[in-house]
Amino acid sequence: MGDSVSANGDHNDRIQNLIAARKSLKLSLDRSKALGFALEKAGPRLDEIKQRLPSLEAAVRPIRADKDALAAVGGHINRAVGPAAAVLKVFDAVHGLEKSLLSDPKNDLPGYLSVLKRLEEALRFLGDNCGLAIQWLEDIVEYLEDNTVADDRYLTNLKKSLKSLREFQSDDQKARLDGGLLDAALDKLEGEFRRLLTEHSVPLPMSSPSSLGQQAVIAPSPLPVTVIQKLQAILGRLIANNRLEKCISIYVEVRGSNVRASLQALDLDYLEISIAEFNDVQSIEGYIAQWGKHLEFAVKHLFEAEYKLCNDVFERIGLDVWMGCFAKIAAQAGILAFLQFGKTVTESKKDPIKLLKLLDIFKSLNKLRLDFNRLFGGEACMEIQNLTRDLIKRVIDGASEIFWELLVQVELQRQIPPPLDGGVPRLVSFITDYCNKLLGDDYKPILTQVLVIHRSWKHERFQERLLVTEVLNVIKAIELNVETWTKAYEDTILSNLFAMNNHYHLYKHLKGTKLGDLLGDSWLREHEQYKDYYATIFLRDSWGKLPGHLSREGLILFSGGRATARDLVKKRLKTFNEAFDEMYKKQSNWVMPERDLREKTCQLIVQAVLPVYRSYMQNYGPLVEQDGSSSKYTKYSVQVLEQMLASLFQPRPGRYGSFKGRQSNEKFNNGVADLRRTASAVV
Repeated sequence: MGDSVSANGDHNDRIQNLIAARKSLKLSLDRSKALGFALEKAGPRLDEIKQRLPSLEAAVRPIRADKDALAAVGGHINRAVGPAAAVLKVFDAVHGLEKSLLSDPKNDLPGYLSVLKRLEEALRFLGDNCGLAIQWLEDIVEYLEDNTVADDRYLTNLKKSLKSLREFQSDDQKARLDGGLLDAALDKLEGEFRRLLTEHSVPLPMSSPSSLGQQAVIAPSPLPVTVIQKLQAILGRLIANNRLEKCISIYVEVRGSNVRASLQALDLDYLEISIAEFNDVQSIEGYIAQWGKHLEFAVKHLFEAEYKLCNDVFERIGLDVWMGCFAKIAAQAGILAFLQFGKTVTESKKDPIKLLKLLDIFKSLNKLRLDFNRLFGGEACMEIQNLTRDLIKRVIDGASEIFWELLVQVELQRQIPPPLDGGVPRLVSFITDYCNKLLGDDYKPILTQVLVIHRSWKHERFQERLLVTEVLNVIKAIELNVETWTKAYEDTILSNLFAMNNHYHLYKHLKGTKLGDLLGDSWLREHEQYKDYYATIFLRDSWGKLPGHLSREGLILFSGGRATARDLVKKRLKTFNEAFDEMYKKQSNWVMPERDLREKTCQLIVQAVLPVYRSYMQNYGPLVEQDGSSSKYTKYSVQVLEQMLASLFQPRPGRYGSFKGRQSNEKFNNGVADLRRTASAVV
């Protein structure tokens, strides 16, 4: 039993050992599994650690750097960050100005300009200090790199950023420091500059072109003082930013348009006329008269005002600037067109009327000489000066040439046949009036000045008596022409009528004139006497012969009987009627231009013919009135005859003083003053 118990005990021990072994084994398996799982998870973590090792190495590198380098790096960083922080602060301030600078300047121009000035100062600071900040940053990067106290990749990225900043320092990139805010603000200021000019530029009002001479003098400045001050303030900022040329362009555009608008009311289309659009000066004579008034108005009122305004607005910038600005306004507004028109007149065909018009042009230019010198005397107005000098030279040369050729041209007309109607040739009437004008108060001083200048260019002296002598020679040439033409008629009666007309014309139209005073009373009386002489001969040889046809011979006491007397009366009346009809028909085509001479001559004719005719008809008319054919002999009643005689020599349109003929000298076609054309065109 004891052995049995002992055996059972051993058996139980073995079971317990097995159970313990099983548990131990199971625990080992569990631990193995857990370890396997742990190892399985450790692989990725090891890979992650492996990947992080370089950065960890870089992070601990400063710990391995030189101790002195580590100690100095802080100071380097502080010195670099200080300027960079200041630059960033200014950048923030620039962005803070954006709202104010994008608003309309007209609401508060002084405030706007103040903000703009702050922007300019900020940009100057950025321009001056950005480079310094970048240089400090580049230095610290170089220090970090040299002393191996920073990650290479970090340094590489930092270098790229600094390179980009350095590129912004180039001239063409500096403007981008403010993101274009400065340009936008300057554009707004230019717009305000234009607005102020436009709103206060009003064309000068005129009631009518004829009132040019009565225009009030322009005020010292056509813009209010406050507006000028604003323009000057704007100019200051724009000039500081290199925008002067744009300002001048705007100013010239606005003010030039204003001057042109003022001139438009004058209807200046004629200034564009070309030499091909008219035959001679007479066809544009009215335009030349307007030209002088319009030019004076433009210079004394419009350009004078613009000259003063340019000075007021741009005076702080300099003389060259505002004079250049004024020159552009004057050129664009039309001063060149005025000068070109004058040049066109000088290029027209030469004739005596052109001389008067050239003197008119010279008078206008001479009247404005001081104004031209003052307004357009600067270097900027060189084109205007050159055109003006050229025009004056053309005017003086042309006027002098025509004047000195006048005598020759009068002499050339001598060979042209006289007028068929016995009237006053237009050359005679034209030259007498023309010479009176040349010696009158309006033209003599101007012509004298022109001739003096022309002679001075040739280093010759001119005396006033030369002008008077030349005009008197022209009148003497006219006298000789009249004498030559008087002898050219085949019909002596018509020759006498022509001589009577022309001598009376010279006497009547020169008496009481300056030219007549120079010729003298004896000269005038001589022509009056010639008129009376030729009038007497004219009456004697023409109408004075008619009464002789009404002879009473053979009719006294009807000595031959009544029938004989009737036949004599019929014969004599028939002869009278035939002579009267022939003479009346011929002289109905003749003229007497002067009304007083015509009426007096007709009165003398009536006195010479009518009393004899009336008496004859009263005494002998009854002898033929009883005859069936009496109407053949009593053709005119006394009243009809008187009316017919009183209506003689009436001037007819288109025939009075006709003076036509063939050009006798090739010089006419070579530009010599054409008196024939002038004479045929002047009534």
